[in-house]
Amino acid sequence: MVPPVQVSPLIKLGRYSILFLGMAYGATSYSYLKPQAEEERRITAEEKQQDELKRIAK
Repeated sequence: MVPPVQVSPLIKLGRYSILFLGMAYGATSYSYLKPQAEEERRITAEEKQQDELKRIAK
């Protein structure tokens, strides 16, 4: 078995920096998209309710 290789601190810093930036990007993206998705769900539910009322009225 091959012994573990020492990884450069610069490479470690780069990997953890990119990991942190990805997490930050995901959090901001999620907080931006969540209200839009909730609005779409609300509109869809209202449309379903209207369709149901029309179907019952017939």
